[in-house]
Amino acid sequence: MLPLTKEQEAALGLELAVKRQEHADLDAAIEMLTKTGQADQMLLQRLKKRKLALKDRIVQLENILLPDIIA
Repeated sequence: MLPLTKEQEAALGLELAVKRQEHADLDAAIEMLTKTGQADQMLLQRLKKRKLALKDRIVQLENILLPDIIA
């Protein structure tokens, strides 16, 4: 993989921060809806699916920004 420029690294770092915040927000929303019982199962399923997709993207970004270095 080619080394990242400072601009690319900054853009990916910003995206990572945004995705982490979205993931935390979704987690809080799912927990609140589950506790109050105000959400139907379809809505909860969609929110959980979106949360999982965010987690996958977070892992991708972390792997790009912090690659494993084999010593």
